[in-house]
Amino acid sequence: MKSKIHELRLKTNNLLVSKNKLILMLLFLVHISIGQTIPNYAYVDNKMVSIPENLTTTTSEIADYINSNFTSQDEKIRAIYYWITSNISYDIPNMYAPNNLDSPEVKITNTLKTRKGVCIHYAEVFNDIATKVGIKSYIIGGYTKQFEEVATISHAWNISQIDGKWFLFDATWGAGFVNGKKFEKKQNNTYFKRDPDRMIVNHMPFDYLWQLLNEPLTNSEFISGKSDVAKPKINFDYNAEIEKYEKLSDADQAFEASKRIEKNGLLNSMIQEYYNLKKKEFTVINQNKSVEKLIAITANFNEAIRDLNDFILFRNKRFKPTQSDETLKRMMQDVRDKMNKCQEDVYKVGSISPENAANLNSLKRAILAGLEKAKESEDFLKEYLSKGSLGRKLMFTNLK
Repeated sequence: MKSKIHELRLKTNNLLVSKNKLILMLLFLVHISIGQTIPNYAYVDNKMVSIPENLTTTTSEIADYINSNFTSQDEKIRAIYYWITSNISYDIPNMYAPNNLDSPEVKITNTLKTRKGVCIHYAEVFNDIATKVGIKSYIIGGYTKQFEEVATISHAWNISQIDGKWFLFDATWGAGFVNGKKFEKKQNNTYFKRDPDRMIVNHMPFDYLWQLLNEPLTNSEFISGKSDVAKPKINFDYNAEIEKYEKLSDADQAFEASKRIEKNGLLNSMIQEYYNLKKKEFTVINQNKSVEKLIAITANFNEAIRDLNDFILFRNKRFKPTQSDETLKRMMQDVRDKMNKCQEDVYKVGSISPENAANLNSLKRAILAGLEKAKESEDFLKEYLSKGSLGRKLMFTNLK
């Protein structure tokens, strides 16, 4: 179930792309990024150039190498960004290939094997290595704008917390550019630890939480490039809001995200699809939780039925070997308590998928039947305990 939920989370990030839009998006890097260097990271970059090839087949191996060579989070995140942007190429021939059903593990494995991928592959590899070196990281879904033109494809990038502060990274845009039908590898640092106020110029998260701005832009403002003077002024404490977000359940995270997405304006098909995705994710998670509850209640009910059958079998043996009246009462009370708990819980299951509705209704009917059967045994026991020795023997004579 969890893998299906994760597939739903990533569906929007894996939309089929438009070749012209992709070229437009990546050509931007030609004008602003070629030839950039960051001298302070020369040691880190050189160390990552020297990583043995046999230690780059899995994210665990790459993470181990980074952990053994660097101590600070700043060095580690640089190592991740530099290795990915230097070694992964944009997979132009497969830009239209559907991969929305691939799990994160499959995406990562294929990317490291072929050294190719699209934006979600860059983001998945980045996120996985960051997590394995102890850096908090998320994949951000959104869309972009270049030369005043909004892309018609979704995009994925990363956010990571370095020494308590959030930074933005786009390894896809940091790896090179498209020249005609060919991807030209050219590692650049423009989108390494990108400041939020600069990232928002051309990267718009679907969920404004991940803008990392105290005054988040609306989709209308991003698309038009003009500030909405009529928009109420707010002081959005994104650090506090992220902390709240991290404490929520998966279902509540999806629900809260869908509210923020709707609030910010469902102005194009990409935003609408991501909004629908989050609503569906919320529903699916809750339905899966309901199924888990249903399974647990069924197990408890089966246990109650076994106990009831044991009691009936013991009764049919005339309560031999002899037990105290208190023991008999306790046996019956345990059955009654378990049955009552099942009846109480079955009406708190919550929303459930249509295919499981029949199972839920069947369980409700079975619990009612079990309670009736328990009531019969309970009534028999009460009468039995109210009689003397001869009366008790006579009850077994008439027992069917």
